[in-house]
Amino acid sequence: MVINPQKLLSLQSSTRYVYVNPISISLATSNFLLHSCSLHSNQSTVNYNDIQTVYNIICTSTNTNDMKKSLKSTQIFLSNDLIDSVLKKARFSHSNPRITLDFFNLTAQRRGFFHTSYSVDTMLYILGRNRRFREIWEVLGEIKKKDQSLITPRTVMVVLGRVAKICSVKFTVEMFKKFRRIVPVFGTECYNGLLRTLCQEKSMIDARNVYHSLKHEFKPDLQTFNILLSGWKSPEEAESFFGEMQGLGVKPDVVSYNCLIDVFCKGREVEKAFKVVDKMREEDIAPDVISYTSLIGGLGLVGQPDKARDLLKGMQEYGCYPDVAAYNAVIRNYCIAKRLGEAYKLLDEMEGKGLDPNATTYNVILRSLYWTFDLRSSWNLYDRMRRTGCMPNTQSCMFLIRLIKREEKVELALELWDDMVEKGFGSYTLVSDVLFDLLCDWGKLVEAERCFLQMVEKGQKPSNTSFRRIKVLMELTNKHDALQNLSAKMASFGTSVQVSLDKRPLKA
Repeated sequence: MVINPQKLLSLQSSTRYVYVNPISISLATSNFLLHSCSLHSNQSTVNYNDIQTVYNIICTSTNTNDMKKSLKSTQIFLSNDLIDSVLKKARFSHSNPRITLDFFNLTAQRRGFFHTSYSVDTMLYILGRNRRFREIWEVLGEIKKKDQSLITPRTVMVVLGRVAKICSVKFTVEMFKKFRRIVPVFGTECYNGLLRTLCQEKSMIDARNVYHSLKHEFKPDLQTFNILLSGWKSPEEAESFFGEMQGLGVKPDVVSYNCLIDVFCKGREVEKAFKVVDKMREEDIAPDVISYTSLIGGLGLVGQPDKARDLLKGMQEYGCYPDVAAYNAVIRNYCIAKRLGEAYKLLDEMEGKGLDPNATTYNVILRSLYWTFDLRSSWNLYDRMRRTGCMPNTQSCMFLIRLIKREEKVELALELWDDMVEKGFGSYTLVSDVLFDLLCDWGKLVEAERCFLQMVEKGQKPSNTSFRRIKVLMELTNKHDALQNLSAKMASFGTSVQVSLDKRPLKA
């Protein structure tokens, strides 16, 4: 049975600045950003329990034969959608790369089966994150033999993104050139991917030097300049590069102008940013919500949150309606100005206009509450998130758990943890370190053991530090059987632990 590969990705990028980085939204729509991918295959046909079952088999298998037998015994059909979902889970759970690769290779051996482009790129990302570059080229070699069309410019960016994070610019460029032999269409799109990687992982100087060294081999296009414009931090350098772009006959679009507006705003040259907006209108290029969001952020940086709010209201006069990111920028401005009352009013206004606040919206306020040690207001805000169906992220959880530990509210800590386990949000590893510290401080060994086992059931490895703290308490209370069980769980992650086998009661 031949599976028709699905090749859709959603690309996002994290904000790098003190206020919302709207340019990343535009670039994401152009397939530039690769570091956070989410699956768009038809997951409605994939049963979550099947995903978890297959994932657990991967985590607990000691060799490929055991994995093959266990998978066969489940009688679960390993469709492309299921494999995509399992690999995605393995990626975000930081699972063992060797075992994950065994699963990838095992499923690829079926007659007439082809992995999707998403599966290939996800597997390469996992290997790259673990610096397994030899295995990367082995996978690429097999894919080239079987279906070379799965090796896309996106694949190039996935691999280069991991290489550039730990290797030199020279090595990254050499790796890029090596792809020439295996990528069916190796052109400007791949060149743009290299530049984007260098902008993210290295420096603008490195990206600029590589741009100049390779621009005669790959004809720069509008996307090339937009990538490089998005990375400039100096307004002077951005203006100079903008001039080079126009000199080569490449006409700027709204993304190009938004990059220029953004760099002016980050440089606190807000007046110049407003002049760029005027120029856009002269050229019949309508500023969009990203243009205004940059201006709002810039006004916040120069201490004018009220003017930014006026701009938010005035957008509609130009037929541009604020989105969640625009509201987030205004809310952030008021939080920076320590005017939380105005921030809460904007939160209410968003909901009144049918806009759903996201985790970033709440985190902006949670950050301010965190620095004032206001646990009550923070927990009330968390309650609001739960009521409105907004899923907290890791940052939300860390603000809360650290405040909870400071106030020593064990019950709240366990309530937050249970929500995380039930609904699957936040980083178990980061939150559990703080949680186990609190539980051990208060001698809540039963609760610590329960949370430890819940974490393991989710395929997450508790830190060695947390394990050692729990281990000491179990030894002191003679819970040797429970300790042996936890030690075995840790060993399943490849962690070497030593447990005393002396079960005699400790003397006082």
